[in-house]
Amino acid sequence: MSSLPGSGPMSRDFWPRGVAAELAKTLRPYVGGGLPVRLRAWDGSEAGPVEAPLVEVRTPDALRRLVWHPGELGAAQAYVTGELEVHHDLGDALTHVRDVVRERGLSAVRPSPAAAAKALRTAARLGALGLPPAAPHSQAKVRGRLHSLGRDLAVISHHYDLSNDFYGFILDETMAYSSAYWTQADRRAAPQSLAEAQRQKLSLVCRKVGLEPGMRFLDVGCGWGSLSLHAAEHFGAHVTGVTISREQKAFIDARIDERGLGDRVEIQLRDYREIPAAGGFDAVASIEMGEHVGAGNYPTYVEVLRRAVRPGGRVLVQQMSRSGRGGGRHPGGGPFIEAFIAPDMTMRPVGETVALIEAGGLEVRDVHALREHYVWTVDAWLENFEKHQEQLARLVPDEVLRVWRLYLVGGRMAFRDGRMGVDQVLAVRPGAPHSLPVERVR
Repeated sequence: MSSLPGSGPMSRDFWPRGVAAELAKTLRPYVGGGLPVRLRAWDGSEAGPVEAPLVEVRTPDALRRLVWHPGELGAAQAYVTGELEVHHDLGDALTHVRDVVRERGLSAVRPSPAAAAKALRTAARLGALGLPPAAPHSQAKVRGRLHSLGRDLAVISHHYDLSNDFYGFILDETMAYSSAYWTQADRRAAPQSLAEAQRQKLSLVCRKVGLEPGMRFLDVGCGWGSLSLHAAEHFGAHVTGVTISREQKAFIDARIDERGLGDRVEIQLRDYREIPAAGGFDAVASIEMGEHVGAGNYPTYVEVLRRAVRPGGRVLVQQMSRSGRGGGRHPGGGPFIEAFIAPDMTMRPVGETVALIEAGGLEVRDVHALREHYVWTVDAWLENFEKHQEQLARLVPDEVLRVWRLYLVGGRMAFRDGRMGVDQVLAVRPGAPHSLPVERVR
């Protein structure tokens, strides 16, 4: 790239004050004034407030990505490839930028045609126009009909089959990849480990669905088996877990053997739509899987849960939600999440999910919001992620590590700011008396 205008020693011939100053001038109509960050360009020049987070644009390719994918997706692509670097705490930097966007009302900014033309001329002189750069290797590449069995398998494999060891360094010994339940509001005054908080969540689920020794329990989307194993070990249930990830099934089967639970836990490799209709289970739970079935398939998902449980039996769904009717323009959580983490995920306000569950023939008895608990859970995952950088770097490329840092930091912000939530929805199947107590199950 050194022969392109603005990308090498000749940069100062074009802009005596440097590339950064020219970018700051060009971006004024788009950012509502001065730069919200300190910007360093590939020629070493800097512009913007000295006290603000330092963002380095290392190559014109970062700008080219933003030309083709303005906003979050282009910036995320540039970040994960290392074409753009944040020399600051990533969470603080993203929070600062988000605050500036809100304060300046930038979501409603529509630059004039003259400003757009100037931006294109600047981009051309900087070598930022041309064919779009190839998508990062870490970006999901899925094909086929939306939520077909094959496509869903590919999406799940993209995210969950990095390796069991990779997740082992980020999660805890339970391998629960969902919000924990922290029973101490002030976790600094009364330290509680992530594993303890996850076991509290698993016990909470088992109590809510009323598990007792000998009951038949179905765990739909069982992940690495944390709930299936806990229900069998600590509540004496006979458990059937369902997953479409071969990596996860192999992991759980090994733990079943280690703990001598072969007579109480069976893990089936099948899609939720392939669960037999005549289930007859005493209780059913599905932990943070409903987001992945898609808007069109959610009634089918609810019907699978309903028909799997006996009349009078309980069903618990723990599911992430997103503010805005229908989940907003990005029901999967935003352009970055939808491109790199969960391409076909659908989240919606919890009220819409409750309505769908009721429309599917289940009686909703309780909705328990756990949004703050997810913030604390991601705090713990981030701590593990940073602590195990050396081990993780031996398992995956640096680009994947950058994806995960952005994913964890951005997810924590979304739950912290109330743009995302997570709730436990407890329901019963009508048709027979239920055993739910009149007081709330805790």
